[in-house]
Amino acid sequence: MRNHSQDATHPGTPTEPSGLRLAGGRAVEADPPAPSPGPAQGGGSGGSRLPPDRTQAILEATKHVASILKGAGHPFALAGSVAAYAHGVPASLQHDTDFAILREDAEAVTRDLEGAGIRVRIPPEDWLVKARSHGEEIDLIFELTRHPVNRDLLARAQILPVDSVQMPVLAPTDLMGSLLAAFSEHHCDFGAVLPIARTLREKIDWDLLRRENEGVPMPEAFLYLLERLNVIDRRE
Repeated sequence: MRNHSQDATHPGTPTEPSGLRLAGGRAVEADPPAPSPGPAQGGGSGGSRLPPDRTQAILEATKHVASILKGAGHPFALAGSVAAYAHGVPASLQHDTDFAILREDAEAVTRDLEGAGIRVRIPPEDWLVKARSHGEEIDLIFELTRHPVNRDLLARAQILPVDSVQMPVLAPTDLMGSLLAAFSEHHCDFGAVLPIARTLREKIDWDLLRRENEGVPMPEAFLYLLERLNVIDRRE
């Protein structure tokens, strides 16, 4: 679908490949960088000063929206590259934050975000709502690559700290499954997903992902690459 510096929790300095963002499991070309707001512009965050770097701005936006969703009692899970970051994947966050929500909650979520002063817009695509906080884009997604977000998916989410704020995050197998499903002939940047697979390989049910992607060329090619690189065991 539609993903996202380092801090003391995540040492190292690898960066995401440029030109690609992983949006809720759907790979899309990255939007051109937005103009940098002035020091007093809040980007929907109450006029406060923006964080000093892009990664921190994305984390602040993530925490802001998650706090509103939690406070209102909406079930959700963090998705995309910020979810990978929460699971411990080193990354320099450069793109938007993705939240998986239930389609039936979209109207109430929109209302609660707007009530908290966050700008919300309804894009032409019928599988997400877009918002903006701390100068950063937020995608609230109710389909992960044409698979509707459901309560079972959200129930499997793990509660993890994101820059010290606890929130539900897609389970590793669900996260990797959404990224595999995003591969297509037009968007197939294995390099963006390889570090996630390496870091989370012990936490992912690879046999399940093989079964779910059997006969699908791009995911199968990526799984074969992981075998050749000895990231995962070869299929018997």
